[in-house]
Amino acid sequence: MKSPRLVLALTLANVALLVACAAQFVRPATAQPESGVLRGRALEIVDDQGRVRASISVLPASKSSSGESYSETVLLRLITELGRPSVKIGASEQTAGLSLAGPTGTKSTYVILEAKGDVTSLVLRNEDGHQQIVRP
Repeated sequence: MKSPRLVLALTLANVALLVACAAQFVRPATAQPESGVLRGRALEIVDDQGRVRASISVLPASKSSSGESYSETVLLRLITELGRPSVKIGASEQTAGLSLAGPTGTKSTYVILEAKGDVTSLVLRNEDGHQQIVRP
């Protein structure tokens, strides 16, 4: 006689535990508190067609084909609808700069503002080849 009562009591206890556990998953969804920080290795913003229109990335240290060393750099690019990076802002330990490129179809129209070490410069260049470099 005691055996069926024990089985019934254990079954009821299991059902109660099951209901309590299931109740935790049924409560309404709520947003997590705002942490204020977005972390990642890179960020890309895309348009409705899935084209990357802006990006922020960290470029690793490297060497150019001429042997010049580049330190790790953070780079922000703003990109036109045709894929041309028209605005670039870069920062590393040795250099910081801003580049504004002309519209798609131009190769030599740009502005570069740069601070490299303790030297600054502003380079203005038109598509016709006219260039002006401003240094303090």
